[in-house]
Amino acid sequence: MITLISIALLSLSLADSLSPVYVSDDESHLSVVSNQAKVVTFRGGNATLPCRLDRDIEDSFGGNTMRIKWTKLSPDFSKEIDVLVAMGFHKKTYGNYQGRVHLQETDENDASLVFSEVRLEDVGKYKCEVIDGMDDATDVVSLDLKGVVFPYSPRLGRYNLNFHDAEQACLDQDAVVANFDQLYDSWKEGFDWCNAGWLNDGSVQYPITSPRGPCGGNNTVPGLRNYGLRDKTKSRYDVFCFTSNFKGRFYYLNNDFNMTKLTYNEAVQACENDGSQIAKVGQMFAAWKLLGYDRCDAGWLADGSVRYPISNPRRHCSPTEAAVRFVGFPDKKHKLFGVYCFQAFD
Repeated sequence: MITLISIALLSLSLADSLSPVYVSDDESHLSVVSNQAKVVTFRGGNATLPCRLDRDIEDSFGGNTMRIKWTKLSPDFSKEIDVLVAMGFHKKTYGNYQGRVHLQETDENDASLVFSEVRLEDVGKYKCEVIDGMDDATDVVSLDLKGVVFPYSPRLGRYNLNFHDAEQACLDQDAVVANFDQLYDSWKEGFDWCNAGWLNDGSVQYPITSPRGPCGGNNTVPGLRNYGLRDKTKSRYDVFCFTSNFKGRFYYLNNDFNMTKLTYNEAVQACENDGSQIAKVGQMFAAWKLLGYDRCDAGWLADGSVRYPISNPRRHCSPTEAAVRFVGFPDKKHKLFGVYCFQAFD
């Protein structure tokens, strides 16, 4: 009997020693901290997304097993796109981030992500995730650019773009589809537009600073009018594009006969003869908003539209407000307008 009892007690002791030990969240020795929620830079510039480890070094698992992972969150937060993964001396970057991102590593607790040559498509929210043994922690930082939001509709007219068409339309104009924060910031600066347009999360919205009947009603408050998420294939609207500064020269071409007007094809050729290309809509908006470009001459742009940028309102040239004025999509064979060109710098 004594032998049986001893064996039973020994079995219980061994079972206890082999039982898994669970660590509650309250016992975690690791957290990550960023000292700013948003980092703002300019296109082509550098940026550092802060992420610092706050850990109990004596009690944490530590060592070369600690894993740092940076991902970009999709606009609707449904996906994570890999940017960089690091474990000890081993580091890997992904996709179009290769050669443009690295960890700052000023000390053993610095997991900040450094960008170089920031692009329009880099704008968004990034997650810093650190896993150290059984401890893990995350934080999110936004990357944004100084720039301008502008509405866009094609030659076909209002409400002709599904979401995928809208993405391509913005890319064709040296821009990307704007996000909610960018449209909201533009609204706060006075942007008022009564046509609904796609945003990059698949929602359709429009900004109103002066409520009126056709734009949500007379008795409504100013704000962003939101149609919610729409079918990206079947639904058709305009789009709000976002662009930033550029490395290059935007200018109105003064040809030999300054008063001579050009057809669209002549305009394209005139810019090429001057060592440039016909300018895009996004480049005109960036020059107007970020550089204060002002010219009271209507000119062809690459999409076949005719526009002119006014930073100093005056009689016969946008008398009531600073704006990029839209003349329309005239017949490309008409010799009625000059041309705006763009010369890229290396």
